Amino acid sequence: MDVTLNLLINAIVAGILLGGFYAAVSIGISIAFGMLDIVNIAHPAFIILGSYIAYIVNVNFGVDPILAVFILSPCFFVLGIAMYRWYHVAFERRGRESLSGLAFFFGILFIGEVALLLVFGVDYRTVNTAYIGPSFAITSNISISMRLFVPFLVSVGMVIAIQLYMTKTFTGRCILAVSQNQTALQLMGANPQRIKAIAFGLSIATAAVAGAFLIIIQPVEPSIGREYIGRVFAVCVLGGMGSIPGTLLAAVILGVAESFTATFYGPSWAPAVSFGILLLTLAVRPAGLLGR
Repeated sequence: MDVTLNLLINAIVAGILLGGFYAAVSIGISIAFGMLDIVNIAHPAFIILGSYIAYIVNVNFGVDPILAVFILSPCFFVLGIAMYRWYHVAFERRGRESLSGLAFFFGILFIGEVALLLVFGVDYRTVNTAYIGPSFAITSNISISMRLFVPFLVSVGMVIAIQLYMTKTFTGRCILAVSQNQTALQLMGANPQRIKAIAFGLSIATAAVAGAFLIIIQPVEPSIGREYIGRVFAVCVLGGMGSIPGTLLAAVILGVAESFTATFYGPSWAPAVSFGILLLTLAVRPAGLLGR
């Protein structure tokens, strides 16, 4: 009975920490899909690109991977703005974003994966930091891995910062408004396309930061991003479309569910349980946990 209780508590702790990582992975989709209605299935490609950027800087210069990606996040922000401009001119302005836009992002996902395979091959890559490996004990039988704890803290801080940006700044409130009423936004003197470009750039920048968390938690290779396509959309829908606090809550719920399942029934069942919770939530509350 003691062993079962210890396993239960460790599973809860690991699930909460994993949920923090899932929040970082999904926050960009909550912005792009939940607020802008852009189905960016290439989102995991930018997560993996962030992982490899963190790897390159860490191996060559010894810089902490999280710090490295935060420093380079403005580059990803500009990349996101450029990508939205391309998407808007080619698809959104012509009313072809539903199918052609989806194919556009699928192509980016495929090209990004192939490019990384050509450059880095199929070998798994990892980074070296002082907090990979160590853990600290809460009790004699319960411990927390630092490689999960550090990304969790930074991820929660990033989610809080984005929420404050969305609610306390003019541009942030415009991003919230562009998903509700573009005409009213124009009457306020804001350009909807410019606001969408900023929001999409922010979503790509957060994806890159999540990539640094990913390579700290586990080794990466170019095709590993496919594992997160379903998860990021599940978290976004479960939390409530466009809800930043809902994204964090849904990420923790899915993290705990996957941790429980992996601990007691095996990791292969974890995704099925997570999506089962998603379907149950949609049946009871289609707007998501904190949706409008």
